[in-house]
Amino acid sequence: MTVAIRGKGKKVARLRRHLRLRKRIEGTAERPRLVVTRSNRHMVAQIVDDTRGITLVSASTMAGDFPKVDGDKTAAARKVGEQIAQKAKDAGITTVVFDRGGNKYHGRVAAVAEGAREGGLAL
Repeated sequence: MTVAIRGKGKKVARLRRHLRLRKRIEGTAERPRLVVTRSNRHMVAQIVDDTRGITLVSASTMAGDFPKVDGDKTAAARKVGEQIAQKAKDAGITTVVFDRGGNKYHGRVAAVAEGAREGGLAL
């Protein structure tokens, strides 16, 4: 996939990093990809099978079934990780490859991964 991303700024730099990551990371049926999307307010996690091009399970702070979390956004991100791990186990998924989406593995992105590990997913 050849996409020319030109310009400056945080968003363009993150997209460039994400494309660089996606050259190496691919989700298969045996080991799907855990995609983490981060906004200023919310966290979204999806488990994707790239060979079929479908989302297998997802969890988000915006979902109706997301419980109220006492604490900061990092605590909510950890809860998203635990929730995606539970949904993945229900779907029969035990191992995933982690796609941080061009973000640093730090803060809320790392909290999603830690929550998923605590929930029983192997990253």
